Amino acid sequence: MKVAFGTDERTALTDHIEKTLAEAGYDVALVGDGELWPDVGTAVGQAVASGAAHRGVVCCWTGTGVSIAANKVAGVRAALCTDAETARGARRWNDANVLALGLRLTSERTVDEMIEAFFATEPDPGEEATIARLG
Repeated sequence: MKVAFGTDERTALTDHIEKTLAEAGYDVALVGDGELWPDVGTAVGQAVASGAAHRGVVCCWTGTGVSIAANKVAGVRAALCTDAETARGARRWNDANVLALGLRLTSERTVDEMIEAFFATEPDPGEEATIARLG
């Protein structure tokens, strides 16, 4: 699975995220790396919406800006998550295709748990009609 990954600043946490995704066997494509958060969110969103990537991960200081920017791209459902259960629910009930993370308060352990939950969870088929209303 190809994952578009973008962040507006490089930190030890973003390096950890990139390494964790690669070690999990995902083909990681750096997109908009180091640009301003609106450009990062948009670039990752476009990669996912176009099919160039199956899913995306975006980061900024709070995670809010990149999630807003990614969600401006038609077909993107970016979810700002702070824990594994939120990431799991974002996939299960919302078919989120972009995981947005804040760099300010997120630990490596929490990132690992969120990545595992987000990428291991499939959408609930019972939510298909509800999710389709977003289109």
